[in-house]
Amino acid sequence: MASDGVITHRNVDVNGVRLHVAEAGPAGTPVVLLLHGFPELWYTWRHQMPELAAAGYRAVAPDMRGYGDSDAPSGGPDQYTALHVDGDLVALIDSVSQKQQFILVVTHEWGALIAWSLCLFRPDKVKALVALSVAFNPRNPAVKPVDAFRALYGDDYYVCRFQEPGAVEAEFRRLGTELVLRKFFAYRTPGPLFIPKSGWGSPYEEVLLPSWITEEDIKYYTTQFHKSGFTGGLNYYHALNKTWDLTSPWTGAEIKVPTKFIVGDLDLTYNTAGAQFINKGGFKKFVPLLDDVVIMKDVAHFINEEKPKEISAHIISFINKFN
Repeated sequence: MASDGVITHRNVDVNGVRLHVAEAGPAGTPVVLLLHGFPELWYTWRHQMPELAAAGYRAVAPDMRGYGDSDAPSGGPDQYTALHVDGDLVALIDSVSQKQQFILVVTHEWGALIAWSLCLFRPDKVKALVALSVAFNPRNPAVKPVDAFRALYGDDYYVCRFQEPGAVEAEFRRLGTELVLRKFFAYRTPGPLFIPKSGWGSPYEEVLLPSWITEEDIKYYTTQFHKSGFTGGLNYYHALNKTWDLTSPWTGAEIKVPTKFIVGDLDLTYNTAGAQFINKGGFKKFVPLLDDVVIMKDVAHFINEEKPKEISAHIISFINKFN
């Protein structure tokens, strides 16, 4: 492994799947595990990895199961519950950290959601957590998550649209992989994302990229998703209710890991139910070791790519407390 911030790549066999892992930083230093969301890859951390290496950390960023160059289990959505994915991470942690405690850094959506559940299941594996964009959402024993989203936002809400296997994949094929990615990355509306059944626009639509992502970046994402497809990532959404079924023993459980949370004020997650939960004390109640909440002005969903230097500084200043 390079010690000068150069990113290297290898495959690691964990929990019955092979994960593609990108790494930067010297061996023997504290490990920072970086988890991406949808529709992303290890590549979402390309800015933070050299910064972490320069600060004396070993950055480890996998393509999560079903994404990029990692295996996509063929057993359908039931292979993508939080317990399955966290099983991958526990095995990866043991593989790269020699069973030492980990420092865990996550991004929005599924990186954060999976990390919150990892902190519930195996807090002994996590020394500290930096969560971006998605706050901890305690399990509601009265209603399944997809049912709750449908009641709030209707059938065209993106989480609900992702529930029917094959339907959204067909829509994404109609639009083309690159256009789909451009539409996700360019989304800055501070509110729910809808993908109407009547169609998510024209395949001839022109979508300008935001300034923080280059044509080279979008080419890499497009190549990878064109090769792997979107089904692996969508299976995480398909498995939401299954995860709810399996996690009843953790109803009411708290996150007992020191945590820093960062979100943009234009993030769709902050402008749905997130803001009230975060600002009115619910977040702190269920995450009693919450150290800080940072709400970044004029920043949208893909926060670590949009504000790479600021996010790197936030991460490093927080995890330095535990080194």
